[in-house]
Amino acid sequence: MSDIPNNQTRYSPKTSPFLNEVRNVLRLKHLSRRTGTSYVYYMIDLIRFHGKRHPKDMGVEEIRAYLSHLATEGNVAASTQNLALSALLFLYR
Repeated sequence: MSDIPNNQTRYSPKTSPFLNEVRNVLRLKHLSRRTGTSYVYYMIDLIRFHGKRHPKDMGVEEIRAYLSHLATEGNVAASTQNLALSALLFLYR
């Protein structure tokens, strides 16, 4: 049996209505498939980093915390951090 209550639906990143809408807008704006994939990856990573909170419930402080996390604990290059920032700017615009 499933441990999900009857009134709740479990969404995976592939079936999430929110992420499907993001993917549609990425296609509409004619961004490359690889750019779209990277953007969605960083959006999902942001959501998971903040305990699966919806992006509409997050603000500047959460984004700063995430980008700082990438730089300090993630040990990512500056260009990777810029890509993550671009993805999040796309998300919030």
